[in-house]
Amino acid sequence: MRIRSLCVLPLALALSAPAFAAQDIDKVNGSITVEAGQTVGDLETVNGSIKIGAGARTGKAETVNGSITVAENVEAEGLETVNGSIRVAGNGKLSSKLETVNGGIFVDRGGDVRGDIETVNGAIGLVDTDLSGGITTVNGDVTVGVNSHVKGGIHYTKPSGSWFSFNKRDPKVIIGPNAVVEGPLNFERKVELYVHSTAKVGQISGATAVRFDGATPPGQ
Repeated sequence: MRIRSLCVLPLALALSAPAFAAQDIDKVNGSITVEAGQTVGDLETVNGSIKIGAGARTGKAETVNGSITVAENVEAEGLETVNGSIRVAGNGKLSSKLETVNGGIFVDRGGDVRGDIETVNGAIGLVDTDLSGGITTVNGDVTVGVNSHVKGGIHYTKPSGSWFSFNKRDPKVIIGPNAVVEGPLNFERKVELYVHSTAKVGQISGATAVRFDGATPPGQ
């Protein structure tokens, strides 16, 4: 009986191993592509984009100069870049934060992000997405689209002199139909805030909400 137990143990351990105990991909110059359905570990490059195919499973994905593009039904950890956008197609499951400095972030329908979304100069857009963390930005527009749920609030930090000149117009913040933003909406700078009549939001400080009833705010 003991011998049989010892034989079964390695198999049990293998079956219970972490899903992302797979080979990492690490580059300095060059893009990284993960094929559809593939399972890999962490993805890291300096000068190059990262593309993750439909149904793939990966660890975290990081680049400095390049965008990150994620196809449908992907499971991954955090996505981070400095100069580049992050775009996640439908039903993406991300277990950590999404972060960029100069670039937009967009998560399409069915998205589930278990962390924060942060950018400095770039728009943030969610459609029918659950975000367990909050949204933090300085100069970018924010759209919490239809049926989206943000649990950690929205925070606009006050721009420094160098960041303030990046975009001279005031950012637009749109909370769309049936969207929910829990937690405070804190604005340390001037913004244009539009909240749909069916949306629910937390306490607002630093801005005055303009309510709207159509699919988009007036003039948008």
